[in-house]
Amino acid sequence: MVVSRALLGVAIPLAAARLRAPEAWLGAMIAVGFLSDIYDGVLARRWGTATAALRIADSAADTVFYVGVLVAVVERHWPVIHARLWLLAVLLGLEATRVVFDWVKFGRMASYHSYASKAWSALLALATIALLCFNGGFWLTTVAIAWGIMCDLEGLAMSALLPQWTHDVKNLRRALRIRRKMLAQPQPVANSR
Repeated sequence: MVVSRALLGVAIPLAAARLRAPEAWLGAMIAVGFLSDIYDGVLARRWGTATAALRIADSAADTVFYVGVLVAVVERHWPVIHARLWLLAVLLGLEATRVVFDWVKFGRMASYHSYASKAWSALLALATIALLCFNGGFWLTTVAIAWGIMCDLEGLAMSALLPQWTHDVKNLRRALRIRRKMLAQPQPVANSR
């Protein structure tokens, strides 16, 4: 499911730009990608395969998928994006900042899968389906971008708080609890000979 979502992220802009796919097809592809994002985590936990590596791959696939959706929206509805360009620039800047910060601090991409991020995924799916399929939902596009900025700020705060990499941190309060627990653990003493 993770790989299929990343492949959909590549297929959606191709379908939008090159093939001029009907809006219903684009909406169906976005819906399938969104649903796979929900169910791959549910199934991984149920089957006991929810590893750190899988969670990172899931986050990467989400990024590829929604970048592809953004490219399709730009292709089909540039005026809508142009009117929100400053908001989108802030969002993309925060996304890049988070990736760099996480790589510098942890040596890998963060994979928090917070509640706010899950809501953001749903907002993005609804906003892009409304835009691509029904030529509407302009206000929802603004809300989705603004919510994404809030999610990135939360993720950046979590990364700043956590002393070491961890995954599946559901909110900032949970990150604070994890931080306290990590800092309370005795640190190994370096053996000096």
